Amino acid sequence: MADLDVGDHLRLLQSMKYCVLVHDAATKEILWANRAACELLGFTVDELRPLKAPDMSGNAAQYRREIGVAWLQDAVDSGESATEWCYRSKSGEEILTEAIAVKVDLSSRPVVMVQFRDIAEEKAVRRDLFRTEGRLRTFLRTLAEGIVVLDDDGTVAFASESAATLLRTDVADLADADFADFCDTATRGLLREAIASRAQHHGRYRLRGRDGALRWYAGSCQHIELESDLRGHLLLFHDISEQVRAEEEHRRDAQHLNHLARYNAMGDMAMAIAHELSQPLSAACNFLAGVRGRIGGSAGESVLWGLDNAALQIDRAAQIIRSLRRYVVRLEQSEQLADLNDIVADCEYFLQLRAKDRQVGLSVELSGEPLPVRCEQVLIGQVVLNLGFNAIDEMARWPAAQRRVEVATRRSGGHAELTVTDRGEGLAAIPAGRVFDGVFTSKEDGNGIGLALSHRIITRHGGHLDATDNVPRGAVFTATLPLTAESGR
Repeated sequence: MADLDVGDHLRLLQSMKYCVLVHDAATKEILWANRAACELLGFTVDELRPLKAPDMSGNAAQYRREIGVAWLQDAVDSGESATEWCYRSKSGEEILTEAIAVKVDLSSRPVVMVQFRDIAEEKAVRRDLFRTEGRLRTFLRTLAEGIVVLDDDGTVAFASESAATLLRTDVADLADADFADFCDTATRGLLREAIASRAQHHGRYRLRGRDGALRWYAGSCQHIELESDLRGHLLLFHDISEQVRAEEEHRRDAQHLNHLARYNAMGDMAMAIAHELSQPLSAACNFLAGVRGRIGGSAGESVLWGLDNAALQIDRAAQIIRSLRRYVVRLEQSEQLADLNDIVADCEYFLQLRAKDRQVGLSVELSGEPLPVRCEQVLIGQVVLNLGFNAIDEMARWPAAQRRVEVATRRSGGHAELTVTDRGEGLAAIPAGRVFDGVFTSKEDGNGIGLALSHRIITRHGGHLDATDNVPRGAVFTATLPLTAESGR
């Protein structure tokens, strides 16, 4: 730039948007200022020259004259020094600046050239951004909804602290992790479809936290592009495990109510059938007796044998009808005082019929002492049948020599206890704690509701229904009901 004269250099300095002050390196007095500096501070060059630091610096302690002189001296000693300096304009306005002091050796003398710019607005914006970032971090940390951004391969590009909390881990563990590791099989498929389609997707996801527990989450996944450094698939999710559990409980309750409704309808139909059949059976028995009396000894032995066996079969049918009526009759809908032994005895006939049909040996051992309980007899009878039928059906799958079911009642402290014991597969195939969930059954035509319904009936009566393994094989179901000291009905 040898073709530029002194005037050209001066015009270049005057056109700069950065403010420039030139100080004497030795005395630190102001020698010159460019147009930008004069406009920002409101002084002319002649007005600036006699001014000292206290005349044009902020009033705060960090802008004292000795500190400003030391900063300029540091530039003299080291060649360059930077700081934040607050200038005060002619009108008294304080202006925070970013300032750089540079030593320049001119032909006439060494000077310090200070370049500065107003950063008050920038500092305010930075302060606002920092405050906003702090608030966002707090919100994200306490947010009930987890936020993760996945790339096209399902790798975590970003995760909020709330997402880490929901997955029982920390943010560092989520960074660059394969999100599929947290998903069950069905959820992996849903996420793959959402990522491939890039369309917004809402659904229920089942995720496994680092604690190993699977929980349900409601989530949405959509493709996003935020500038160039954050693009991928935004997944928002929140825990709905309690909601899903409540829905499952409601569904089971509905199944139980439907089952009870069908059971009540069956009882009503059984009563109607029993009533309608009792009269023709009695009439048939009377007719047979009349025929036998009329033919007397003139009939052959084969005819008499046939008549006698026909009468026996009618008596057997009548016995079935009487047992059915005793079981399903309801003296009242509310709880009654009853003996658990009597309830089991009323059910024994139907248990024996099922056992005989399945070729299973059945033993019923009732307590020698009364077991008075307050209960709804029909419901407790259903528990006895459910447990007994389950055990009999289980043993029907085993070799004939091993088919044995035992039903017993006894007193256990302040409770009446019913036990049903088999020697079948046992509880090994049922997840711990889920025997009475109403989901698991070994029957091909079963729905698993019998045990769940029995558990609810016993619990509603203030008792307990437990299942334990029978040693060396099989299961023992034990129903306990509180004994009552009341006597009479």
